[in-house]
Amino acid sequence: MGKTCSLLVVLTLCVVVVIAFSFTSVEARRSSHMKKTKPQKHHKHRSPPPDFESSPSHQTPPLPPYGPFPTQSSIFNVLSFGAKGDGISDDSEAIVAAWKAACNVPLATVEIPSEYKFLIKPITLQGPCMPHLVLQIDGTLIALPNVGAWSKSSLYQWINFKWVHNFTIKGTGTVDGQGSNWWSLSQVQHIKKRSNYIPNMKPTALRFYASYDVTVQDITIINSPLCHLKFDSSNGVKVNNVTISSPENSPNTDGIHLQNTQNVEIHHSNVGCGDDCVSIQTGCSNIHVHDINCSPGHGISLGGLGKDKSIACVKDIVVEHINMQSTLYGVRIKTWQGGQGSVKNVSFSDIQVSDVKVPIIIDQYYCDKNHCKNQTGAVAINGVKFDQIIGTYSVQPIHLACSSGIPCTDVDLINIQLQQSPGYRGFQQALCYNSFGKSQAPLVPSSIDYCLGRSGNAVKRITKSHDNIC
Repeated sequence: MGKTCSLLVVLTLCVVVVIAFSFTSVEARRSSHMKKTKPQKHHKHRSPPPDFESSPSHQTPPLPPYGPFPTQSSIFNVLSFGAKGDGISDDSEAIVAAWKAACNVPLATVEIPSEYKFLIKPITLQGPCMPHLVLQIDGTLIALPNVGAWSKSSLYQWINFKWVHNFTIKGTGTVDGQGSNWWSLSQVQHIKKRSNYIPNMKPTALRFYASYDVTVQDITIINSPLCHLKFDSSNGVKVNNVTISSPENSPNTDGIHLQNTQNVEIHHSNVGCGDDCVSIQTGCSNIHVHDINCSPGHGISLGGLGKDKSIACVKDIVVEHINMQSTLYGVRIKTWQGGQGSVKNVSFSDIQVSDVKVPIIIDQYYCDKNHCKNQTGAVAINGVKFDQIIGTYSVQPIHLACSSGIPCTDVDLINIQLQQSPGYRGFQQALCYNSFGKSQAPLVPSSIDYCLGRSGNAVKRITKSHDNIC
């Protein structure tokens, strides 16, 4: 009887073990099947198995010292392309190589890292590229300081952006044109002896050609041999919070130069150089310049227009909320005798001037030589408003010298309050010739009230006939 009971207990235990094993096997197969057919939930900070990091075959490859490899990232650091950043080595090829690689990647960034100086020869960074390309300038780009090292083909610009769109330049860095040798008379005489010298030709620091939807913000541009930032034949431009500077003895160094360019906003920037803070040339329209500090320089200018009897067309310009200190001019329109075309629908408003030689000027007898030949033709000027021009002047409050054959029409002078700068004894009388429109108080000095004539139908017909050229 005892042996029989012991046998039954053993058999029962065996059955239990078999059933448990079968149940576990089924559950394992079911779990394995579910893993193959249902996606796992992803958890943040999930740790790999203990043997993953210790296994040599699963170690993550080390990153290069300045970011990911260019083929695996949208960041293209120029140091990864061979740039030295020591301010002595030529880093031009590395910049171009990084650009070409980034150009084919959406949302890419070409990175100029901080705390490095990159010596760059004249280069062209060409598009079109994938959308939203960014050039992040946090370091310093420097041009060739030796005038003799520039070839004839490179005298037009230093860094040329061609056919780019949906493109942004930004950063905390500096673009240094090292233009001091270009401004020196001795250096000019030196390069005149070279066979490839082009008279009066000096390179622009940053130039955009045939580009659209371009933004330049936050960077600093200094000491360009000629223009600091130029847009040519472009559309859809934004310049925001930039600093542009060169000394007063830097001739013809415009801050921002626009030509054949439409739909532009320039704002919240500091610009001071040897020539115009902002220069607006022929073919420009729908330009909005506001909240700019301008000192030193020649102020904000439209022109010169119509040189060598050329056709000039400028319209729809708004310049407002500007501070000017110790500039040669304030807001200005300048045209050459003999030109054709028109300037129309221009507004200058809320301009604060301090010790500006001539705050308001229209000059249709512009000449950059000692003598220019008198000519009867002129670029017609129609629809110009000067509103709330307030501050101090050192030479003359207002100068409107319009063509004897084609007068300025629909010129408004509203709320002009200009006092002589302390210590200066300039002209208190406004100079106005062949200009027509209306004025509105307050007007200081009082001579401004008698500045404008009333235009008749004959005068308007003359202006209209020239406006049709555009």
